[in-house]
Amino acid sequence: MVIILTFLGALAFFACMMFIQQKNLRIILATLTGIIFVGSTLLMTLNYSHHFGMQKVTTTTTKRIYSASNSSMPLAIYQPVGKSGRDDVYIYNTKVKQKTPNHTQANEYTTSRIKWTNGTTPQLVTTETHWQYRNNFYKVLYAWSGMDNTLVKRTNVLEYPRMYVKLTTNQAAKLAKVVKSATGAKLQAQAQAAEQGRAFVTSKVQAAMAKNPNMTAKQIQEVSAQAEQEFQAQSVKQILKQVK
Repeated sequence: MVIILTFLGALAFFACMMFIQQKNLRIILATLTGIIFVGSTLLMTLNYSHHFGMQKVTTTTTKRIYSASNSSMPLAIYQPVGKSGRDDVYIYNTKVKQKTPNHTQANEYTTSRIKWTNGTTPQLVTTETHWQYRNNFYKVLYAWSGMDNTLVKRTNVLEYPRMYVKLTTNQAAKLAKVVKSATGAKLQAQAQAAEQGRAFVTSKVQAAMAKNPNMTAKQIQEVSAQAEQEFQAQSVKQILKQVK
C-alpha cells in the first residue's frame, strides 16, 4: 500500500503543478499530494532502515536426522569452511537412505555447530529469528515491500550421540572406499568383526541388566542401540588409522 501511495502521490503532485491553472487550488492540492508523497516515502524508508512496524519472531524446529554415509556407521560428516569453525557446513540425511544428502546453510546469517548428547538418536535443532509485521495493518500498509519474514539469524545445532565420530567429507570418502574394497580375507575379517560386535553389545546389555534386573524392553533396546553405536565408532576409528 505504501508503495502505491508513494507512486500516486508523486504522480498527483506532478499533475497539480503542471495542469492546475488556479493558483490557490494548485497550492492546496500540491501541498496535500506533496505531504502524501513525502509521508509515504518516509514510512517506506523507516521500514527498510529501522524495520518500522515490525517485530522479531523466533521459532525453533527439531527433526530427526541420519548419517550422510548411507550406512549404519555413526558418522557426523562436515565440510570445513574457514578457520574459526563457525562457517563449517554439516552434511546429513533426513531419511535412512537418500541419494542426495542435506546440508546446513552457508551464509552470513547462519551459525552451525555440533552438540554431543547422551542419547542414541541424532537430531537437528534449528532456531530462526525473522522480522514480521506486528499486525495486519502494517502487513497491508507494507504489502509488496519484500520485508516480511526476512531472516535475522539462524542457528543449527546438530545433536549427535557422544559415540558418533566427527569426520570431514574427505575422511568420509576414504572410509567409504576402504569399506567398499573389502573382498576375500577382508570379508572374513568383517564377519569376525560382526561377531565381535554382537558379543560387545551382548556384554553391555548383560552388564546393564546386572545393575538393573527390572529393565524394560525399551530400556534394553536403548542400551543395545547405544552399545552398537559405540562398537561401530571404535571400528571407524581403527579404519581411519589405517587410511591416514
